[in-house]
Amino acid sequence: MDQTRICNICDIQPERLPGLTSEEVPLKYHFMKTELVTTLKRRATKIIAGLQDGAPILITQHGKPAAYLVDVQSYDELNHRLSVMEGIALGEQALRAGRVHSQAEAKRRFARWLK
Repeated sequence: MDQTRICNICDIQPERLPGLTSEEVPLKYHFMKTELVTTLKRRATKIIAGLQDGAPILITQHGKPAAYLVDVQSYDELNHRLSVMEGIALGEQALRAGRVHSQAEAKRRFARWLK
């Protein structure tokens, strides 16, 4: 990453955000709304109601990322995507390890479940 910029995507210059370095604002947090834990405690209902747009909120504690707050639908979708990706990764591992079968062999092995 260019040391004169905080973000290579949006090209924010350090002088526009005084006191912040790329170590303090990692890219994964950059475009996310953030709230302090104390703000969450005081305004939980309003903050939770604002989650309906699907954008997660980063909760910070003592100036450091502590948790993400996401709506239920987004969380469920994320978990579904993660399980699909894990399945793909397991399939790729099996392929590299040579644990593969032809289509004919797979049909024969699954015939009892496909009836």
